[in-house]
Amino acid sequence: MNIKAMKISIRYIITLLAIALHTAAYGQQEPYPASATPDRIILTFNGNPATTQAVTWRTDTLTGGSAQLKPATPHPAREDSARLFNAVTQRLDLGAASAHYHTVTFDRLEPATQYMYRVGDSSHWSEWQHFTTAAAEFRPFSFLYLGDAQNEHKELWSRSIRAAYAKAPQAAFSLHAGDLINRTNTDREWGEWCYAGGWIFGTMPVIATPGNHEYYRDEQRNLTLTKHWRPMFAFPENGPAGLEEVAYYVDYQQVRIISICSQAFLLNPADSARQVAWVENLLKHNPNKWTIVTMHHPVFSSANGRDNLSLRHAFLQMFEQYGVDLVLTGHDHTYGRGVAEQSPQTPRQPLKGPVYVTSVSGPKMYMPGLGEWLQRAAADIQLFQVLTVEADHISYQSFTVTGGLYDAFRVERKGRGQKVLVDQQPLQVKEQLALPPRYEQRLSAEERQAFEDKKQQYLRRKL
Repeated sequence: MNIKAMKISIRYIITLLAIALHTAAYGQQEPYPASATPDRIILTFNGNPATTQAVTWRTDTLTGGSAQLKPATPHPAREDSARLFNAVTQRLDLGAASAHYHTVTFDRLEPATQYMYRVGDSSHWSEWQHFTTAAAEFRPFSFLYLGDAQNEHKELWSRSIRAAYAKAPQAAFSLHAGDLINRTNTDREWGEWCYAGGWIFGTMPVIATPGNHEYYRDEQRNLTLTKHWRPMFAFPENGPAGLEEVAYYVDYQQVRIISICSQAFLLNPADSARQVAWVENLLKHNPNKWTIVTMHHPVFSSANGRDNLSLRHAFLQMFEQYGVDLVLTGHDHTYGRGVAEQSPQTPRQPLKGPVYVTSVSGPKMYMPGLGEWLQRAAADIQLFQVLTVEADHISYQSFTVTGGLYDAFRVERKGRGQKVLVDQQPLQVKEQLALPPRYEQRLSAEERQAFEDKKQQYLRRKL
C-alpha cells in the first residue's frame, strides 16, 4: 500500500472512530439539540386562568431567559411598550441533551383579553405569539382531549394534535391523559412531542397528567417522575405535598378540572391515601358548574386483560356522590366510553355518575376488552376529542385523525342536580373493532375465534 493510500485509510479509520465516539456520547439525543434560540415553548396554567398565564421554554446552557408581554394589537409589535418578566431558570442535566428550562408567570392580566408575548433574552427571541385569558365568569368554551401519544410522535402522533387543532382552533386548552412519551428521560422523544405540537403549544395552553411512561427507575430502583416534567410544565402546586404539578386542579370558567396522578396512586399507599382525601375535599367544596377528572389509568378498562380495581374502589362511589361529570383517561390504547359496569344501551338515560372515557391518539394499539361497561368502543384507530361546555350541557365529540366523527354524546343538566346522558354516536359509522395487525399475527386461531365470539356478543348487546 502506498503512502497516499495509507493516509486515506488512516483518515477513514479516524473518521469512523470519531463517529462511533460521537454516537456513544450523544446516542439518540442529536435530532433536537438546544440552542440560544428558544424552543419547546409551552403555555400552561399555574394560577387563576383569568388573571395569570404561565409559559416555559428551553435554550442551551449558556443562555438566560426573560419574556415580554403586551395586549395583542393588529399593529406590528413594539417591544418598548411591553412588560418585561425575568424567568426562573433551571438546568436539566442529561448529558448531551443538557439545557436550561425557563419559566415565567404573567400576572395582573385582564380577564377575557388577548395578549401577545415572546420569550428569549436580549439577543435571541422567539416569535410573538398570542393567548387569551379566561373569563372571570362562566362562558361557553371548548377544549381538546387526547389519549396516549407515546410513540412515533413526529411520524404519526403529529396527525392527531394537528387535526385536533384544525377542528377546533379556538379551543381554550388541550388536555393530555398521560404517556406523552415512551422512554421517560429520552430527550429525543420529548423533542418529537414538541415538534409534533409545534407552535400550537405556544398559543393553546396544555393540561397534562403523567402516565406510567413518565416514570423511571432511579439509582435506588424506585419509580420516579421523569426529569423533564417539572422543568417543561408549569402546572399548579395546589395538590398533596410531594405530588406538586402532577396532582393538581384548575378552575376554568366554572369548570373544575382535577388531575389525579394515578401512577403515584398505584405505586404508593401513602400517595394513594393523600390523593383520595385531597380529591374528596375538592369535590365537597366545589363552587363550579361542572367537574371533570383526568388521570392516566382508567376506572373502567377498555383493553383486554386490564383492570384497575383499586382506583375503582377509591373513586367510583365518590365520583357518583359528588356529581363528577366526566372522567377522561388513557393507558389502554383502545377507545371506550360508558357509564358503569353494565351500561344500558339507550339513546337517553338518567345519569347518576360520570361518563367514563379512554382514548388513544398515538399509533400504539392494543386488543379491546369489550366489557359490559361500554357503550361505544374502537380498536386500531387514532382519535382526538373536542368537548364544548355550555351552561346546561357538555357536548362531546370523538374524531378520527382523518376528520370523521366516530362518537358523540351530551351530558345535560336538569333541575335539582339531575343529569341525562344523550347518546349521539353516529349509527351509520360502524364500530372499528378489528384486531390490530400485531395481534392478528401473534394470536392463535383459537384466540382469534374467542375474540370474534366476544365481539359478536358485544354487538348483539347493542341491538
